[in-house]
Amino acid sequence: MSELAQVLRHIAPVDDPAALVGYSTGDDAAVYRIADDRAMVVTADFFTPIVDDPYDFGRIAAANALSDIYAMGARPLFALNLVGFPRRLLGEGILETILRGGGEVAREAGVPILGGHSLDDQEPKYGMVAVGEVHPDRMVTNAGARPGDVLVLTKPIGSGVIATAIKAGKAPKAVVDGAVAVMATLNRAPAEAMTKAGANAATDVTGFGLLGHLHRMLLASGVAAHLRASDVPLLDGARALAEAGHVPGGTKRNLADLAAHVAFAPAVDGTTRTLLGDAQTSGGLLISLPADRLATLLHEIGGLAPVAAVIGSVRAGTAGGVEVE
Repeated sequence: MSELAQVLRHIAPVDDPAALVGYSTGDDAAVYRIADDRAMVVTADFFTPIVDDPYDFGRIAAANALSDIYAMGARPLFALNLVGFPRRLLGEGILETILRGGGEVAREAGVPILGGHSLDDQEPKYGMVAVGEVHPDRMVTNAGARPGDVLVLTKPIGSGVIATAIKAGKAPKAVVDGAVAVMATLNRAPAEAMTKAGANAATDVTGFGLLGHLHRMLLASGVAAHLRASDVPLLDGARALAEAGHVPGGTKRNLADLAAHVAFAPAVDGTTRTLLGDAQTSGGLLISLPADRLATLLHEIGGLAPVAAVIGSVRAGTAGGVEVE
């Protein structure tokens, strides 16, 4: 049992029939039915700075929080800011810049920020509570993947190693700029596309890495998957930085936690394995849908997402198992 599972087992089971999605499947947000045709979707996410620029940090954090709403096939309604910041630095303009970046992304999403909560914290943190809405019959969870589905990823991976290199002062500016542009991109377009195409399941790729979030989706769905490592898109510069040793601790923990669930083909090199488990921030959507709906999904996404890469398929097998070649 993972450390997280050991903690969650002490939470009382949910027996409210209106609670459509809770913590038991490790999904992206909670979903609560408020009418036959309406359900609220609620999530919270915040973290410490992963880039040096406070404006970009705000943009990334906001896109990351809203991503959980999009991953459920829902429409965001409003957000609340969550802030930890040293009171002694309030006069420096840094926090205002962070909030301005978050506000810009919220406006892009059409979401008002209605308030929030702050505390005096020596280590800055920023994120949001995001609230959305979905028709209960049209929500997309992580528990619906079926054998024969194809897997589509909508952002390249590698932001964890790039963020680690930034902290070490070793990330080239062009690499940082490219990663920031991807992380600050909303997952709205692929979310709208997957609902139109009729996706069976989806999740967004964040701290557990591509393999971790895929494993959780497969486990919740009772299926297994085959992943083609060569088809997984990478952020520019991520491979070189991983080879140079800029690997976050979260990525190493992800790979250790997944050791019993992921089978790598011998041809999959160590750097590739690291990147597949790399802890992401504001990653793309991982979508599982029937093969005959793939063309519709790709057409609907068009050029509105950083990528739309077909990276593998869902199979019958041990729940949560992943074969990587």
